[in-house]
Amino acid sequence: MNYIDSSLKVVGTRPIRPDGVDKVTGRAVFAADTRASGMLWGKVLRSPHAHARIVSIDTTKAAALKGVFAVVSGVDFPEIASEEAFVGEGPMNFRDLSLNCMARDKVLYEGHALAAVAASTQAIADEALALIEVTYEVLPHVIDVEDAMAPGAPVLHADMFTSGVSPKPEKPSNIAKVVTFKKGDVEAGFKEADVIVEGSYTTQPVHQAYIEPHACLASYAPDGQVQIHTSTQGHFMVRAYTAKLLGISMSNIRVNPAEIGGGFGGKTLVYLEPVAVTLSRKSGRSVKMQMTREDVFRASGPTSGAAMTVKIGAKKDGTIVAAQQVLKFQAGAFPGSPIGPGCMCGFAMYDLPNVDVVGYDVVSNRPKVAAYRAPGAPITSFAVESLMDELAIKLGIDALTLREMNAAKNGTKTHYGPVHQNIGFTAVLDAVKSHPHWKSPLKEGHGRGLATGFWFNIGGESSAQVHVNEDGTVTAATGSPDIGGSRASIGMMVAEVLGVPATAVRTIVADTASIGFTFLTGGSRVTFATGMAATQAAEKVVEDLKRRAAQTWDIPVEAVEWKDGMAYPAGSNAGAFEPLDLAALALKAGRTGGPILAEVSVNAQGAGPGFGAHICDVSVDKETGHVKIERYTAIQDVGKAIHPSYVEGQIQGGAAQGIGWALSEEYIYNTKGQMENAGFLDYRVPVASDMPMIEAVLVEVPNPRHPFGARGVGEVPIIPPMAAIANAIRSATGLRMPDLPMSPPKIRAALDAAG
Repeated sequence: MNYIDSSLKVVGTRPIRPDGVDKVTGRAVFAADTRASGMLWGKVLRSPHAHARIVSIDTTKAAALKGVFAVVSGVDFPEIASEEAFVGEGPMNFRDLSLNCMARDKVLYEGHALAAVAASTQAIADEALALIEVTYEVLPHVIDVEDAMAPGAPVLHADMFTSGVSPKPEKPSNIAKVVTFKKGDVEAGFKEADVIVEGSYTTQPVHQAYIEPHACLASYAPDGQVQIHTSTQGHFMVRAYTAKLLGISMSNIRVNPAEIGGGFGGKTLVYLEPVAVTLSRKSGRSVKMQMTREDVFRASGPTSGAAMTVKIGAKKDGTIVAAQQVLKFQAGAFPGSPIGPGCMCGFAMYDLPNVDVVGYDVVSNRPKVAAYRAPGAPITSFAVESLMDELAIKLGIDALTLREMNAAKNGTKTHYGPVHQNIGFTAVLDAVKSHPHWKSPLKEGHGRGLATGFWFNIGGESSAQVHVNEDGTVTAATGSPDIGGSRASIGMMVAEVLGVPATAVRTIVADTASIGFTFLTGGSRVTFATGMAATQAAEKVVEDLKRRAAQTWDIPVEAVEWKDGMAYPAGSNAGAFEPLDLAALALKAGRTGGPILAEVSVNAQGAGPGFGAHICDVSVDKETGHVKIERYTAIQDVGKAIHPSYVEGQIQGGAAQGIGWALSEEYIYNTKGQMENAGFLDYRVPVASDMPMIEAVLVEVPNPRHPFGARGVGEVPIIPPMAAIANAIRSATGLRMPDLPMSPPKIRAALDAAG
């Protein structure tokens, strides 16, 4: 059923968030809060070297220490064949995943796990780690992406040959694969151009910086049953990966998702869970593990850093006729950077006749990357949108006008294949044009930047149950961990269908044994896909309620209508009966068919792509190079805002992360390949005093493939900020800053160089 044009009573309102009280009072249970009787503490020994062969590991002394119940290393884990993984977000290989959880022959980055202990206290576990004797053969390492691609670079994997090229290379290299997208004839397009602009850009790896470190509690029972409580974006992913890596049947593993203190894509892999299960199996006790903040930085995935070149050709009137981009993405120690989405997203905002994009997935001696909010898109868009600004300046055309002229519309074929349908990019640009921020005069010394962004959004497999309780209240259960407010949005959609207040529906996240398979929370899919499953389940409940009312009144079911949470006779011909609400029908359940419930599983298709545009005003202190954001406006097509406050929060949060990426965040390595800023004191995320007020403007162009018109929201807002800020700095100073972060020392050096 389609509700887009209905008069909605719940969807679009702002009820109090269902998880809010527990979180602000400290009652919410996170993975680090979980306990088990007689549990042990598990800790990991990590490599101090960026690249080294493991000559030997001697755990004898550690195992003999009083209070130590288990010690494991690579020999305790099965050898896994090279096989493409499933369930996770982004490309992954099971063998690589196993080697990332526990090194075998080599360590490939500082922080790489190579042994673990389980002890009765954390202090004893730390003491045991210090007793493990490891002999290394230190090898040459490589950190930066272009250095890793260079001839003669230290090769991380002797069996890795570049895929995506023909003929297949005969020598191994650090280039895992090459991705190519082409549309039209780019060389012919550049020959038609009156103006051509080119630029080279770099970004640094940045961490998702979730406030809650990774943590889990695992129990391996004597009968082989495994229980895992963990902080994750996908507990079905944890079940599948743990089963595969340890050779355990999925049916023997039950994963319970705890409350999650942020993920942003960084909790779509396993790090601790297979290790904790192995320690539990060996010790016969439950094992609790949690990362320190240093562990998080040194051993869990940041997103890629990149080196990029972009070239754009246009006619004098501003019509773009050709665009070309080369992307080199760091994957970390194992293949799997977001090079595919990076190649897809950079030019997807525009209707271009000729496009050529080539991307390289490159390994180096860093932690394996993980997804980070629109993986790949912020990086590529920083380059494209910076160069679009340069093109506008060279043509003497307003930055917004240039984008309007070349904007993707319904029917535009993207360079990576699909044709845009029901998109809202032009509506977003119209909102920019009419917004007071864009029309306001700039203060002297300030600069203004504009940048846009695109994310395709995904659907996928989701399951949901809706059941009516004996008192007429409703429980909705899903398989989607709630990161961005999905319990609220799903409960609201169920309430809308049932015709009851939002407060009458309680949404829970069920464990892997209690709900059907559900793909992880990522790709901006949950409100779209899981919401679709929940909506259909609620519709089934309504049909059942109508059937039960018809049975009670002894009339045909077609003579019953459901409205405002009650069953009514559909017209005077149906008979004169008192309306029946959920509570009344629930009380009659025994006589009319048993408990009232429905479950639906879907493989949701038709996720509507999202577009956004950000306006940023900055001032630059020429003495220090410090950039202050004076005003910030983020405009986005959200399809339909189910809970507008959550949507605004997603947009503001994405913009805040993009601001940090633009101005201060980066991994800093010394000459030994060791990270020097593995903590929030030195890894500089923005704090409240760094942030402007971020105005979120919601444009609603409904996605017709969702019953309420929803499209993904959470990933688009991190894409434009870096280029918007770079363009504002260019406006304020005349300097193009092509390398992130645009930190005070870099700005000051550029100002000095410019005289």
